[in-house]
Amino acid sequence: MILDQHLTLEQFIAVVRGGEAVTLADAARTRIGRARAVIERIVEGDTPVYGVNTGFGKFANVQVPRADLEQLQHNLIMSHAIGVGEPLPAEVVRGMLLLRAQSLALGHSGVRVEVVELLLTLLNAGAHPVVPAQGSVGASGDLAPLAHLALALIGMGEVEHGGRVQPAADVLAALGAAPLQLQAKEGLALINGTQLMGSLLALALHDARTLLGTANLAAAMTVEAMYGSHRPFQPDVVGLRPHPGAVAVAAELRQFLRDSEIAPSHAVGDGKVQDAYSLRAAPQVHGASADALTHAARVLDTEFASVTDNPLIFPDTGDVVSGGNFHGQPLAVTIDALKVAVAELGSISERRCEQLLNPSLSGLPGFLTPQGGLNSGFMIAQYTAAALVSENKVLAHPASVDTIPTSANQEDHVSMGAHGARQLRAVLENVQNVLGIELMCAAQALDFQQLRAGRGVQAAWEYLRRHIPNMTQDRYYRPDLIRIVEMVKSGELLRVAQDA
Repeated sequence: MILDQHLTLEQFIAVVRGGEAVTLADAARTRIGRARAVIERIVEGDTPVYGVNTGFGKFANVQVPRADLEQLQHNLIMSHAIGVGEPLPAEVVRGMLLLRAQSLALGHSGVRVEVVELLLTLLNAGAHPVVPAQGSVGASGDLAPLAHLALALIGMGEVEHGGRVQPAADVLAALGAAPLQLQAKEGLALINGTQLMGSLLALALHDARTLLGTANLAAAMTVEAMYGSHRPFQPDVVGLRPHPGAVAVAAELRQFLRDSEIAPSHAVGDGKVQDAYSLRAAPQVHGASADALTHAARVLDTEFASVTDNPLIFPDTGDVVSGGNFHGQPLAVTIDALKVAVAELGSISERRCEQLLNPSLSGLPGFLTPQGGLNSGFMIAQYTAAALVSENKVLAHPASVDTIPTSANQEDHVSMGAHGARQLRAVLENVQNVLGIELMCAAQALDFQQLRAGRGVQAAWEYLRRHIPNMTQDRYYRPDLIRIVEMVKSGELLRVAQDA
């Protein structure tokens, strides 16, 4: 991939998870050089410019002598690299490397080309700085996490490479790269940004799209297993309240349920007047989550094309302007909305599990075991789903409504977006497990059917049964669930159903 002005989510995933190599476009090199020339002119003069020849935060009014400007940037990285907690996963760090390089490549930050090239060297080599997960308040960007990222560029800190955590200086030497001697503005440019939030959001959005499709499949399987009605999914019904997400979800449900033999079998004499909300309102509930994903994609697309540095360099005019582009609020609010949207997919899924397992609701054997009493069946599977859904209620509480002043009240409103982004990742993982439980239960319920389900549902059920046997008596279910959740995360089960 050639890094220039625009980056898509698909390209991001290809690099971060697929290992695609990244090179810097010639046009980007030109932009970077023009902005750097502005900084070099400032260094030669005596006019104070924030972060170039002054201190940072509350020390903005302290001018630093020209002879100390390189040490100023070096000190900034060392002093700010004070995060705590477990190291971020490698894919998150890869996303941070890519997004930091992308923002700097837009040519309004004032760094040298060498800085961006070294970020890409680490990325392409699979050398990932060890970045503690906690420490960002999401306002002047993700300062502490990005400082740990930048620490590796100056040969300090630790880097995971080749399956081992090693001193950064050793990894750089092995890659044939020298540590950077940071020059004016470069340390600040490396840490003013929203790249931790952005990386976590991008990965979560990609996975949430797969999760949404899988939730639609799980709902369709449960509808078939419960002899549910397909009529609430008709275009004329959903069309009377045509929110885009609901319309799209209903269309996918119809595809999964197409050519069902089960639906016609209970068209007459069923006795049920209405299905539970968790079945017939799936387009509206899932659709609201789909609309939240669409909004998040728009925000992320804007962020991928944004300069989140401070101060900003305008090469055409020579202006250097301190602004607020580093503030995480646009991402933080979006992340909080996405937490709720993803959590709701788990909430309604757990209710469908109850529909399947409760014999007074389903008409099926209790907890889907043929010999209840001696066997408990999937009784505790629903407990686990309920526990995860309840945990998500805590995690989905908005982080962005909180703020706490920092830097002696110079930075008096912060976004807490990094907190929300890490919570989003946890919510997503919980819902992947909840949907795995519903799919396990729905497949077992379909085992009691003698008719073919809709095309997508039938294909998914057959695929599950090729990998996981029917439950005739109690066994150790955790390996089964782990395998199903792998199918959910990878999207393999969804692809099988969609292909059908």
